[in-house]
Amino acid sequence: MPLAVYILGLSVFALGTSEFMLSGLLPPIADDMNVSIPQAGLLISAFAIGMVVGAPLLAVATLRLPRRTTLIALISVFGLGQIAGALAPTYEVLFVSRVLSALACAGFWAVGAAVAIAMVPVNQRARAMAVMIGGLSVANVLGVPLGAFLGEHFGWRSAFWAVGAASAVALVGVATRIPHIPLPEKKPELKRELAIYRDRQVWLAIVITALAAGGVFCAFSYLAPLLTDVAGLDSGWVPWILGLFGAGALIGTMIGGRVADAHLFGVMLSGITASTVFLVALALFASSQAAVIALAFLLGLSAFFTAPALNARMFNVAGAAPTLAGATTTAAFNLGNTSGPWLGGTVIDLDFGFASTAWAGAAMTALALAAVGVALRLQRGGEGGRSRSRLIARSAKIPGARKATETPEAPEAGEAPKDGRPAPAGPSASSAPRP
Repeated sequence: MPLAVYILGLSVFALGTSEFMLSGLLPPIADDMNVSIPQAGLLISAFAIGMVVGAPLLAVATLRLPRRTTLIALISVFGLGQIAGALAPTYEVLFVSRVLSALACAGFWAVGAAVAIAMVPVNQRARAMAVMIGGLSVANVLGVPLGAFLGEHFGWRSAFWAVGAASAVALVGVATRIPHIPLPEKKPELKRELAIYRDRQVWLAIVITALAAGGVFCAFSYLAPLLTDVAGLDSGWVPWILGLFGAGALIGTMIGGRVADAHLFGVMLSGITASTVFLVALALFASSQAAVIALAFLLGLSAFFTAPALNARMFNVAGAAPTLAGATTTAAFNLGNTSGPWLGGTVIDLDFGFASTAWAGAAMTALALAAVGVALRLQRGGEGGRSRSRLIARSAKIPGARKATETPEAPEAGEAPKDGRPAPAGPSASSAPRP
């Protein structure tokens, strides 16, 4: 595996840490900026909104630009966004810095994935993507708790400075280790790719992904105040419990990634059901310290166990649009990361308490389960059969192509799959996390 791929993984570590670290920094940010906890929570939504908008736009806009130059520009803008956040004199400036950072993050994911795939043989594409996605998992295990620790002992701005420093290291690595990547000879036919949005299964996949992610992050975004104000834990526990969520996420990703190809709907149904049960339990036992600690780990496990299947489902139903399929998945995850914190903040503003965020999250995941049921019914009916037949027909034209339900290596961004295969699943992006 080329060193440059690991440089991209390091870059993703910085991106993921910035995206998710606010979950442990909301109370000090709210105090310093003289805003409520729900208003501070909107900073999480601001980043997600930037990802939703930036993923599809930048995936298309950067197709014909030099890859290394684009990556250098994007990681530089991202790092400057962290510095702007650390120096932000007002809440409004901090909000804008989060949106700009998210736009750069989304673009880096889109271009970085294409670069990682281009640097390795076809039979190592999935491994290259796993290194990048591994950066996101490590961000949840180490980066987010470290951000909470810095915020607790040195002020929340120190966490932004730390991510800015990590971005600078990533910038040096990108500038010195990323080789020249030839541009695709033929620009994708965007009109043909946009046709995927006429498929009901694509929209169902978007809805399922957004609701499943949003339900978990509705509660996770306000986990820090729930731990301290409801469960009665000392604030020093927050980084460790966030680390437990990240450990669960890493384990869930490993397990879900292994079984999603063979049991895609089974993983979606079981994973989202588990998230719903854990969220209800969190709402019921929010005052129990032992229960909250255990449920933080279990929520990370169930959410990221489901993520590979959610990614694979999108590529199965939108495999004819390699440019937009991954970007659509990223946007869908971040729609959830936008709507979840917003809904959580709304129920808190209505004086239902921090534990109510878990009830609201459970309602979202229950709706996601209903949408999975509809998608499964269509899949087993005529529409699903016709869609699958068309995909098999396309794949059958290429020797060695796999069945439509399998999810091997990803194509380069901007190119149709060279071997007729859909792209691999991965956790979200995300937050996404999620290229």
